[in-house]
Amino acid sequence: MQTLTERSAARVAGLAYLTVAALAMFANFAVLENLIEPGDATATAANITGSEGLFRAGLASFLVVIALDVILAWALYVYFRPVNRHLSSLIAAFRLVFATIFGVALINLFSVLHLMSGASYLTAFEGGQLDAQMMLAVDGFNYGWLISLAFFGIHLLLLGYLILKSRAAPKLLGILLVLAGAAYVTDTLANALLTNYADYETVFLLMVAVPSVIGELAFALWLLLRGGKGQKAEASIATTPHPVSDALSGVSADA
Repeated sequence: MQTLTERSAARVAGLAYLTVAALAMFANFAVLENLIEPGDATATAANITGSEGLFRAGLASFLVVIALDVILAWALYVYFRPVNRHLSSLIAAFRLVFATIFGVALINLFSVLHLMSGASYLTAFEGGQLDAQMMLAVDGFNYGWLISLAFFGIHLLLLGYLILKSRAAPKLLGILLVLAGAAYVTDTLANALLTNYADYETVFLLMVAVPSVIGELAFALWLLLRGGKGQKAEASIATTPHPVSDALSGVSADA
């Protein structure tokens, strides 16, 4: 069986990254942000019911994102494995945990579809109650996504650290990924700890958006266009002196 090369892994990761970004932006901004009216269950229910096709397209996009995140975790592991196998495994694991929690959160949006299905037993709810149930399901998805982003942030922190400690990618990308990861974790913790989080929501949004958009997009493009070319990732550790191995080499030479 032919082994996947670092260049091939980088291409797979870069393409998956860009596709994930495009689908996630569509599902979040073109679908959810367009249909959900914060604090207004009636308007939200009416928007979703009136644009069911768009809502379903957003769900399908999120499902593809989850599948691509699994592929992306694997491809990044293959690319960075020569640098540090154990840290690369941990980085992949945190991305898989993110994808798992996000997938569980997505169940809530499927519940929204069920609530608008017109099933006979749903007549037990009055109109306003049914709208409130739909809004609760949307909120449940948002909170699940928020929790998953904390694990995604740790993934980026570790990935950025690995880049900074190696020559597997430009160090500027490592710095941007570390900043983005720290921002994701901070935002989730702030949601949990601050009773007046809404007063600072715009600040936290900018803190997350700027480094993540710039850093992740730049990293994706670098993987697709440059990753695995020229100097191999393992060169950064192959040239690092090791006192034990050097001593053993000296003993062998004397023998």
